[in-house]
Amino acid sequence: MAAVPTPAAHPRTPGAGSPAAGSDGTRPAGLAERLRTGFGLLGPRHPRHTLSVDEFDTLALPIGDDGVVVGVTGEGHPAVLGVNRPTPYDVLLIGGLWTAQVLALRAAATGARVAVETGRAQHWAQVVQAVGGGQSGMTVHDVGRVPPLGASAGSPVLVIRDCGMRPPRGRVVSAPWQSVLTLLPYLSPVAPRLMRQARVVGVQRVSPDEAAEIGRVIGLPRAEYEPLPTLADGVTLWCADGDRRYVVTQPTDAEVGLLGVARRMD
Repeated sequence: MAAVPTPAAHPRTPGAGSPAAGSDGTRPAGLAERLRTGFGLLGPRHPRHTLSVDEFDTLALPIGDDGVVVGVTGEGHPAVLGVNRPTPYDVLLIGGLWTAQVLALRAAATGARVAVETGRAQHWAQVVQAVGGGQSGMTVHDVGRVPPLGASAGSPVLVIRDCGMRPPRGRVVSAPWQSVLTLLPYLSPVAPRLMRQARVVGVQRVSPDEAAEIGRVIGLPRAEYEPLPTLADGVTLWCADGDRRYVVTQPTDAEVGLLGVARRMD
């Protein structure tokens, strides 16, 4: 019987399935243990990524809760109004139609459905056309004619009530995943009630007497309500639970093309 030939032994080369051995035929210290435990071949060396305590603050990101970016603060940080909430949420804006329409566009961009209750539907026609009408976009309804909207976590709703100086009590109120923003062009007899029930109040340029009344109702110090008559177009003082911020709404090019530049008067 012929003997089976024995294969010739071939020398191994570094990197061909085996780590390089030292000149004396031994592996570098600790390398065998790394291979045995499954860590494989040694890779390239990189310096560790470390920050000093002073540098750590640079990692902060100016991001708030999910919602609509209403503008930027004096420090240049985005100001976010979280209108898509699992709890009822009422917002009052004492200001101009331009700001309300910017908020409507941005709310729709977050995936919320927007329902506008108004007596001046012609002023909203361009916005509806830009967003797209129907149940998945923006709809406009006569005052007192907003139907049930079926808000849910997967389909949140923002109702904008643009109903003049004396908006009637709405048939559709705030509810889980359904926020309501009421627009008042100026103060009226119903304004104190709306300010007290709102979770957030936004105030744009008003007269000195109106500024003093707003300060009295929501508890603003004199230093914060006295500048209200001098606010520039597009600037809003947002007040919520003792937190007050002046915010500048900076429109995008698309918003300027649709709505024009910021303005307080309609």
